[in-house]
Amino acid sequence: MTPPIDRRKFIGKAMIAGAGIGMSQHLEAFSIPYGQRNEKRVGIIGLDTSHSIAFTKAFNASDAAADLGGYKVVAAYPQGSKDIKSSVDRIPGYIKEIHQLGVEVVGSIKELLDKVDYVLLETNDGRLHLEQALEVFKSGKRVFIDKPISASLVDAIAIFNASEKYHVPTFSSSSLRYMENVIAVNNGKIGKVLGADAYSPATLEPTHPDLFWYGIHGVETLYAVMGKGCKTVQRTFHTDSEIVVGTWEDGRIGTFRGLRSGKTGYGGTAFGTEGVSNLGPYGGYRPLLVEISKFFNTGIPPIDPRETIELFAFMEAASESSRRKGQAVSIAEVMSKAQRAADKINL
Repeated sequence: MTPPIDRRKFIGKAMIAGAGIGMSQHLEAFSIPYGQRNEKRVGIIGLDTSHSIAFTKAFNASDAAADLGGYKVVAAYPQGSKDIKSSVDRIPGYIKEIHQLGVEVVGSIKELLDKVDYVLLETNDGRLHLEQALEVFKSGKRVFIDKPISASLVDAIAIFNASEKYHVPTFSSSSLRYMENVIAVNNGKIGKVLGADAYSPATLEPTHPDLFWYGIHGVETLYAVMGKGCKTVQRTFHTDSEIVVGTWEDGRIGTFRGLRSGKTGYGGTAFGTEGVSNLGPYGGYRPLLVEISKFFNTGIPPIDPRETIELFAFMEAASESSRRKGQAVSIAEVMSKAQRAADKINL
């Protein structure tokens, strides 16, 4: 039987000092069979994003069973953001559309949880994710949390703290992590990755820190090939674009370019010991949905939670660098501050 995991050691010390519980133990704890049930009913929280409709169409398609495991979206709770106009305005139309896909719309998360076995937390507003995820964790149901996992580094840590406390696995990812060329690089196409440049649109939303809202796509691409281990972050910001430079502990350099004018897109370049590779083009949601279905099957998150937390620390450090007029900011510094705040949250 896997021994209990100290949440603070697992996330805090393992992130900052490399100590604490190993991920093999963490993943083993989540690989225990999910009861004796074979139900594959999926519920969606949040109809304020196009992802809710796109994911439902994919999971509920007649040919989905081959690679999406037979999971079906059967219920949805529509409430997403309460004050982001671009999100709020979508809800009535998406309620109608998801009804047409044969999905029941319910009036609360509690009602949803009574009807489903697994959850896609799709609310576009990351500020709501901790509160919503806590309700799911307490029900014992596995949950995928769409990007951004939260609207702050503090809440991101708290979500994984709660996942540990309630022994319910979760993961969060941009679909950009699963672009075909990114996977090829991770499978050794260019040998060891020595550095990478990634780019994506970086639209700003006043309710979220700058990169958390949309720049996260490109940052996720960068981390997908570089892995964790960033030491310092330095940001140069302009209204139309920005560059964020991360220096890893082993001396490797990774950059993110955020695009806010002209032609935009998703991609990048990885530099390795045996070659150079483009990271795009973007190929759609399905590879991510395949990973979600595998996660529902096994309970094993496909991404190390510490990597997701560091990715958010990278973005928070970028914001802090802007506040310090472009000075380099330590990942350990922002992590330590956020960890202390997260430990005070009542879960």
